Amino acid sequence: MARQQRDQIIKEHIMAIHHSRPFYGYPRITVALKKEGFCVNHKRVYRLMREMNIHSIIRKKRRYFGRKASVVLPNRLNREFQTNRPNQLYVTDITYIACGQRFYYLSAVQDLYNNEVVAWKLSKRNDLELVMKTVESLTAQRDVQGAILHSDQGFQYTTKAYQKRLETV
Repeated sequence: MARQQRDQIIKEHIMAIHHSRPFYGYPRITVALKKEGFCVNHKRVYRLMREMNIHSIIRKKRRYFGRKASVVLPNRLNREFQTNRPNQLYVTDITYIACGQRFYYLSAVQDLYNNEVVAWKLSKRNDLELVMKTVESLTAQRDVQGAILHSDQGFQYTTKAYQKRLETV
């Protein structure tokens, strides 16, 4: 009787985890239950999920074989991330911030002279518009004539529109 009650409590938690993250299978649900404080075996989670007829939703794999970036820019910094003058070398990248059940994307530009973040934008989407707004913010605040803006080769930074915008600065 006690085991059935314990299984019922675990089933409720499994269902809650499944509703918030339907792509989790039994191994990840086991980890999530352990984070909630349950001491449970993966075989038990598998059995309970099978009893409730819960299956993970398999996401489509996105392969990147054979595709090339739109615009491949040369590496002008060659890993020399130091300068003795301000407003000469900038680096930029995008990171995500988890806030509850949502993700927000932060695009930032950093001056390598003093490691100061000189421009940034926040968005709900990780897209080209976020990067373009960040560059607009940078050019509105600073004189960036002749400066180098270094980034990784992410999809936002290898588009023709981004390249064209950098040429006009």
